[in-house]
Amino acid sequence: MSSILLEAKNVYEDFEVETDILFFKVGDHDLVIFHGRNYNIKKRMSVEQLNRLLSHSSFYHVNGGCYVNLNKISSIEDDCIYFGEMGLYAKQVRVPRRKQESIRHLLRGRLSS
Repeated sequence: MSSILLEAKNVYEDFEVETDILFFKVGDHDLVIFHGRNYNIKKRMSVEQLNRLLSHSSFYHVNGGCYVNLNKISSIEDDCIYFGEMGLYAKQVRVPRRKQESIRHLLRGRLSS
């Protein structure tokens, strides 16, 4: 039982931003809210950590303080980006049409590489 609790705890402490996080939002006072498939994690970051995260090539700024992981997008429809299969359990982020076109262009470039 304790090993199960330790594994669950590690998800919150030792997550890999590029592979585990679908999108994140930057809030006040360097607080970042990471959204994974089945969880949300709030974490304070130093200015250096935050700058590194914001300049990471896998993440794209969509609106306000929200950045999406380009590698985790499953579809773009109806002014939303979806992560996972569309339906009740897919996470989604609303995105302006102008940003949607930029993201589609970036995704096409990644696929052709």
